Amino acid sequence: MSAKKSALGKGLGALLDASNSPTPQESIHKEVVSTVDTTSVENKGGVSLVAITNIEANPFQPRTHFEKDALTELTESIKVHGIIQPITVREIGTGKYQIISGERRFRASQAAGLSELPVYVRKADDTTMLEMAIIENVQRKDLNAIEVALSYQRLIDECDITQEKVSERVSKSRSSVTNYLRLLNLPDEIQAGIRDQKIAMGHARALVSFSSDAEKIKVYRQIIDHKLSVRKVEELASALKSELPKTKKKKNELPKSVLKIKDNLSFHFGSKININRDTKGKGKIVIPFDNDEHLQKIIDLLDS
Repeated sequence: MSAKKSALGKGLGALLDASNSPTPQESIHKEVVSTVDTTSVENKGGVSLVAITNIEANPFQPRTHFEKDALTELTESIKVHGIIQPITVREIGTGKYQIISGERRFRASQAAGLSELPVYVRKADDTTMLEMAIIENVQRKDLNAIEVALSYQRLIDECDITQEKVSERVSKSRSSVTNYLRLLNLPDEIQAGIRDQKIAMGHARALVSFSSDAEKIKVYRQIIDHKLSVRKVEELASALKSELPKTKKKKNELPKSVLKIKDNLSFHFGSKININRDTKGKGKIVIPFDNDEHLQKIIDLLDS
């Protein structure tokens, strides 16, 4: 019982092998997981130890910035407790592996001076790699809004899936995915401000509604200079829309073939025929008349 208690908090090694009481740093290197020849790890689904020099970063990693302080804290934690959660990799060659998820833990482990890492080995092609990396990061890490938007866009462009499918993959609503993607239409200055957390997501969504880039940048700078609230920016956008001249609804134009029929009927009945027709082809023909005599003439023509 005492052995089990002493194992708590000592990392993956101590949790799986409480029979001994190794130091926290040593626990990660014990044969507590299936240590195999690193030239070929076949323990799919299980945990294996792999030399850290045989692991490379994920080229599809959507996170472009790792917070220095948080990385330092994780490094110190690993020095004391070891790796609690194995990283996930795929084999890319004999004894060589590429990270699918867990790059932050990988970097911290490098900084902590570990020589081996516990890993899950999965089979994944490049498309699956991208999906898994994005999903793992979006759902579990603090990506900034622009990194999230870029990740969604990569899923659409590189994995050839729709916004609807993206929302299913990342377990977000379709409207949430759309709102993030709209951020990529903002000027670079504003995108940088979102990335650097100078403005909130609510500000960014309100800025999207302004029609021109010049207006967006002008209001963005006002947000920074005057610390405008999200509500204030939304009010500015609403006021600007109300000032815009309302465009008249464009009438449904008749095809040339129908216009020709209209002219022929007008000539035949001696009256300016009106044909009202919707986009589906449904409508009505209106034959106006000036008096009873004219009406009778039209009736006679219809009977003939």
